[in-house]
This record gives sequence, structure tokens and C-alpha cells, in this order.
Amino acid sequence: MADKSGSYKRDTNYIQTRITRDGEDGYPVEAHRYRLAAARACPWANRALIARRLYGLDDVISVAMAGPTHDERSWTFDLDPGGVDPVLGIHFLRDAYNKRFPNYERGITVPAIVDERTGEVVTNDFNQMTLDFGTEWKEFHRAGAPDLYPEAQREEMDELMEFVFHTVNNGVYKCGFATSQEAYDKAYDELWSALDQLEKRLESRRYLMGPSISEADVRLYPTLVRFDAVYHGHFKCNRQKLDELPNLWGYARELFQTPGFGDTNDFVQIKEHYYIVHTDVNPTGIVPKGPALDGWLTPHGRDHLEANTWGDGGTPPPPPLKAEVVDPANTPLHVEGR
Repeated sequence: MADKSGSYKRDTNYIQTRITRDGEDGYPVEAHRYRLAAARACPWANRALIARRLYGLDDVISVAMAGPTHDERSWTFDLDPGGVDPVLGIHFLRDAYNKRFPNYERGITVPAIVDERTGEVVTNDFNQMTLDFGTEWKEFHRAGAPDLYPEAQREEMDELMEFVFHTVNNGVYKCGFATSQEAYDKAYDELWSALDQLEKRLESRRYLMGPSISEADVRLYPTLVRFDAVYHGHFKCNRQKLDELPNLWGYARELFQTPGFGDTNDFVQIKEHYYIVHTDVNPTGIVPKGPALDGWLTPHGRDHLEANTWGDGGTPPPPPLKAEVVDPANTPLHVEGR
């Protein structure tokens, strides 16, 4: 987790198998064959859940929702009756990994896609996963699905997303899991330099790439929505709270209030995961009661900026499936499922 200097190093050696239209890796795009193993607590899984909703793939790719807490063995499906996922028939997500790769030695991570026919994990490459949802799965997109990864913007977007990953998405972890003052200070400075740059960028842009939502927004949002609840205190990213950064805070609030974003967030599960699982950072396991959530529903104040939220011809996604509606006690949103 941390190297000799005390700097946090994320293992990014994921299972790179892809589900593609041509099935070149042995896994062809096919409706009702694959199950997305996710957790509402996890920011990397959050982006997969958002993309799945925006593209309308929630009727095509089922979801297995793991609980917020686990031990070193694996994410677990303790939210389901008997603690067993009703489709995969397993309690530990590691069983799907081990079924394909016996004695799998790397981290058992979410999001992961599992082949329902075999019970074997297909991939846990979250970076490629959402890109494939937008391109390889296009024939199954809902009518009005947005193009979150337009070809004309890909070069700029790829560079921006790489920057956001290293300095912000993973940057908060570099702060929280640093084991030396020097490593923490370096990560903290990089994080806040990046957030200042994004604050400036959003001064004149409705979304990261312009007037429309893109893959870049899907990737930044999960970190922002967790910032005040977890990263500010738990990970010591405490120069300012998100609600003290007017452009980022307005941007995050607008996305939270946009269908497909805030309706994927369970703040209780988010806090339980970080404060209970990370015993090295929070040995008491005490979960804070705050912060208050009502601010997420206040006006975002960004209507003066040009907006074409869903792009030309795009429309908002329908409400979430009833089985996937977040517990109303754990979110300020009130959402009816379909």
C-alpha cells in the first residue's frame, strides 16, 4: 500500500479482459448475460453505476450490490437475504475471482463484471469499463442516451481524465494512506493544486468539457460527492471543504441534482465503509454523524453558463429501477423507482 518513502501506491494491475461487440476476448456483448458487482460506498464503482444509468444499461446488465463493510478477504453481499447474491449464489465476491483465477492474489475490487453463465469474473478494469459501456454496448443504449465520449473531444478528455485520476481521484487516497509527513505533504499540495485548477476551469464552463456532461464528469463527481463526508476529515484533505469552493461546489450540486448522479449515492454506506473498514486510519471505528446533507439540494447557481446537458438529441435517464432506489434515510433526495 505504501512504499519506503511512505507514499501510497495503488495497484493498477487489473483484469484487462473486455466485453466487446466482436467478442475478441471471448466475451461478446450480450444482454442479460453479465452482472455488475458494485458497492455504493466505492467511488470507482460509483462511476460504473452512473454510466450504466445514463446509457440505460440498467435493463441490460444486472447489478449485484455489495455491502459497505468488509474484511481483508473480500467485498461481501451481506445486503441480500442470507448474505448471498441471488443470481451469483455467492457471499464473497472473491469466489467469482477465484473461479476464473484459482487463488487470485491481487485485490478483490469493485466494480467487477461477472459472467452469470459461469460465475467467473470477466474484468475489474474500471477505467476501461465505462468507456466500453459507451462504445461497445451502444446497440443496447436507451433512446436519448448521451454520447459521453465524443470522438472530437477524446484527446483533450483523455489528458484531463488522466490528470484528475492521479491528482484528485487517487490523490485523496495518497493523502489518506500516506505513512510519512513528507509523502502526505506532497500529496496534499498536488491535490489542492489540482482542485484549484479545476475550480478555475469551471468558472467559465458548465461541465468539465463544456456545455454537456461527459465521461470526465462521471469520473470527477464520485470524488467530489464524498469529499466533505469522508476525504476532508478522514483522509486529512482539509485545506477547505468542498462547499467553500464556489465553482466546484455549484458544479457538484448540479450533478447531484441531475438524474443518474445523486440517485446513486448512499451517504450512510459511504461513511460506514471508510470509517469502519480503514482501521489503520480510524482505529476506533467511530462513524461521524455529520455533515448535514441538505446543502446538496440548494440551488447550484450555474444557470448563467451555457448548457446542453445531454448533448444534441440526448435526454435524461428514466428513474432507477425500484430495486435500486437508495434508502431515503441515507440521502436528501426523494426518488421514485420504476
